[in-house]
Amino acid sequence: MSNISLEKCIAGQFVRELKNRFLCEVVIDGKVEVCYIPSSCHLSNFLQLEGKEVLLMPTVAKKARTAFAVVAVKFKRSYIVLNTSYANRLVEYAIQGRKLSYLGKRKACSREKNVNEYKCDLYIADTKTIVEIKSVISAGDIGVFPTVYSERSLNQLSKIKELLQSGYRVDYIIVSLNPYVKGIELLKDTQFYVEFEECINLGMSVHAFNCKIQNAKVLLNKELLIM
Repeated sequence: MSNISLEKCIAGQFVRELKNRFLCEVVIDGKVEVCYIPSSCHLSNFLQLEGKEVLLMPTVAKKARTAFAVVAVKFKRSYIVLNTSYANRLVEYAIQGRKLSYLGKRKACSREKNVNEYKCDLYIADTKTIVEIKSVISAGDIGVFPTVYSERSLNQLSKIKELLQSGYRVDYIIVSLNPYVKGIELLKDTQFYVEFEECINLGMSVHAFNCKIQNAKVLLNKELLIM
C-alpha cells in the first residue's frame, strides 16, 4: 500500500466531544451514534466541529467500543484530517516514493525501532537516519508548533541531541493536517525552541508538509515554509 484510502468512509454530522477525549457523538442517517475520535486531546481546543460534516471510517477491531471512527472534518472545499496517526503513515509512504528524496538512500526503513533506547517513529538503516514525525491541526493559514507544551517533547529533544552527537542523522518532519496551511510557525521564547535550536545546530534537519484528501485518498502534499 502506498496511500491511505478513504473509500470505505461515510459522512455524518458532528454533534459534540464527550468527556472521554477519545469519544464523540455524530449523527449518522438521522441517529446519534457514539464514535471514536483518534486524538490524544480535545479537538475543540483547535477547531469548531459542532454541526460540521465529518468523514467516518468503519472500525475493524473486533472488540472496538464504537462502529465508526472520525477521520476528517469538512473545511472550505476540502477536509482537515483528524486522525493524527495518518501523519506517520504518510511520511512512511513518501519515503518509499520520490517526495523525500533529500533523505538519500532509504530502502531499509522500519517503524518504531529502538535506537540507543530512543523509540523512533521511523528509522532508515541505510543512512542511520532517525525520522521524528509531528502533526499539527490548525484552522488558520499558518500552523503553530508546538500546539501544546509537553515534557515528553523536551525529553525527546534531549535524547535527539545525544543521538546527533553519537553520529546519527535526524530529520524532524512536521505535518499539517489542514491542506490550506501555507507555513509552520515555531513558537519562540520557549524552552522547546531553545532545545530545538540546539538540535538544529548539531545537524538536525527540519521539514514541514501539508496533506490533502484527493480521490478518496489522503496524500502528503506541499512542502511548507518554516518560520
